[in-house]
Amino acid sequence: MPLSLPDPHILLILCPLVFLGSFVDAIAGGGGLITLPAYLLCGLPAHLAIGTNKMSSMVGTAFSCGRFVRSGYVDWGLAVPAAACSLAASVGGARLSMLLPEERFRVVLMVLLPVVAALTLRRRALLPATEEMPRGRRRAVMCCVALACGVYDGFYGPGTGTFLILGLSAFARLGVTDCAGQTKVINLASNVSGFATLALAGQSWIALGAVASAFSVAGHLLGAGMVMRGGSRVVRPIILLVLAILFAKTALEMAGLA
Repeated sequence: MPLSLPDPHILLILCPLVFLGSFVDAIAGGGGLITLPAYLLCGLPAHLAIGTNKMSSMVGTAFSCGRFVRSGYVDWGLAVPAAACSLAASVGGARLSMLLPEERFRVVLMVLLPVVAALTLRRRALLPATEEMPRGRRRAVMCCVALACGVYDGFYGPGTGTFLILGLSAFARLGVTDCAGQTKVINLASNVSGFATLALAGQSWIALGAVASAFSVAGHLLGAGMVMRGGSRVVRPIILLVLAILFAKTALEMAGLA
């Protein structure tokens, strides 16, 4: 775990991208497709990048989650059991990721990045309003969705918020507003456990994560609750550009050319 303060040039690259990714994440999820590549572009090893990204994402998500709670969009009877499942599953996912050597994990990232980007950017329309479903059944379905997304969040992370929203809408039949509220609580739980697991293993740069967290909070606070018509026309090209740069950088490093 690095104990030194980050170089200024790292902050100049990282902080604006963390702010942008957090802003996107608060609105529609998928901000990790910007923030994690930002850490990797700064030269952090894959496991350390994921652990540090978990820290700034956790802090920013906590603030946007608070806004949803204050606005009354969280049903605690549904959110708490799902969050508990997500928390436990994220620990398993984080431990699984640390079993892979750095070289192999970079190969996994090369495969996951374009797949996750494609799934996230092709998100389907959400239900406008919550549909009728027995409460016990809805709680069980939400726990299943949270378990699956929690494992993924602990192992990798980017796109988890979007996957949760899509899963809760498709299977738990929640409307878009209810999806957003429950998703923030569930995602926060998986972020906390994933970060704790990686940090205890020395895979988090606390000083860098603390600075990035301030920009994450600003992005989440600005984006939470905002309705951006046609926002995807701006967000999608930015995500694709960052992913393309990261993909090229990783490919060159694996080929020994960078």
